[in-house]
Amino acid sequence: MKTKKNILFGLYDDEQDLLKAVKESNKRGLKIMDVYSPFPIHGLDPLLGLKESRLHIAGFIFGTIGALTGFLFMSWIFKIDWPNVFGGKPFWPIPAFIPVTFELTVLFSGVGMVITYFIINGLSMKSETEVLHDRISDDKFCLAYDVTGDASANAGALESFLKETGASLVETKEMSDL
Repeated sequence: MKTKKNILFGLYDDEQDLLKAVKESNKRGLKIMDVYSPFPIHGLDPLLGLKESRLHIAGFIFGTIGALTGFLFMSWIFKIDWPNVFGGKPFWPIPAFIPVTFELTVLFSGVGMVITYFIINGLSMKSETEVLHDRISDDKFCLAYDVTGDASANAGALESFLKETGASLVETKEMSDL
């Protein structure tokens, strides 16, 4: 059963205002739930204490599997299953394998990273996503705090903090906890 969360959030018009608000929030020791932005903001990850994604490691592993699949399959075809040696053609024509090997590397890496991303984030075709505010993915930047339960006592202080740091809109919304 999904539980409900109360989320207090402030919308900012500029990413620099958001960065200043995050720095001030860290200075005051306020626990940020999340930050939403229509595009990546340089310097935000260290402020939020986020580590580098390891998705590129999955991409490398899937790419390696794709390269080996292409190379070994072509080797098997040309050396074992259908060895046609005529007219000076080499017995094992490795340079001819490069295009197929490259394309399978890219295919396996891309598809593998998409599948990994969906699994890690718990997404599927049937996922329903609740949105805090419609303008977050358009042109606004959002700083959100969880004010459920014990944290609701600080809601007034958080609301005044958001307003004093330049939030153009401050609202509270009840959302399902994933």
